Amino acid sequence: MIDEIYFETIKCDDGNIYNLSYHQKRIARTVGLNINLSEFVYAINYDLLKCKVLYNHEGIIDIHYSKYIPKHIDSFRIIEDNNITYKYKSTNRKMIDNLYKQKDGSSEIIIVQNGLITDTSIANIAILKDNIWQTPKQPLLHGTTKDRLLDEKLIIANDLTIDDLKSAKKIAIMNAMVGFKVIENFSLK
Repeated sequence: MIDEIYFETIKCDDGNIYNLSYHQKRIARTVGLNINLSEFVYAINYDLLKCKVLYNHEGIIDIHYSKYIPKHIDSFRIIEDNNITYKYKSTNRKMIDNLYKQKDGSSEIIIVQNGLITDTSIANIAILKDNIWQTPKQPLLHGTTKDRLLDEKLIIANDLTIDDLKSAKKIAIMNAMVGFKVIENFSLK
């Protein structure tokens, strides 16, 4: 059997590399290897870059950089799928890609499992509930930014329903590239 290929997306900006320790922890959780990413990842210029590190159980396979252009997100389609799994950040995103095709004119999807919100197709999510930023307790993928913000106690994990989502005045998406991006004017369908 061919070994699954996983990846980390690491933000490089203005000559800096962001949150390597959280990416290293996820690699260790995923394949059991302790890789010092600072030996492999460099800020190759001062632009905002996405560094994609491909790896498997044997180690790093490839590293490449591309200019990062943020995606404009202001509308979400709620998609329910109780069977999708994406525990590890794998290059095999077929299940997520199939759900994304159902976005029906929205700029992004929010995946719901068993009545609870999980993630978007590209990021973890949080909602402002009771004046506290809350993120799903059971995401599809434990993102590095989400883990960092939980550790810093800037967000809390909770079970969040579709009703919680619909009553939210603000939502945020979070991933390695956008950090914690608040979206105030959004629509849901």
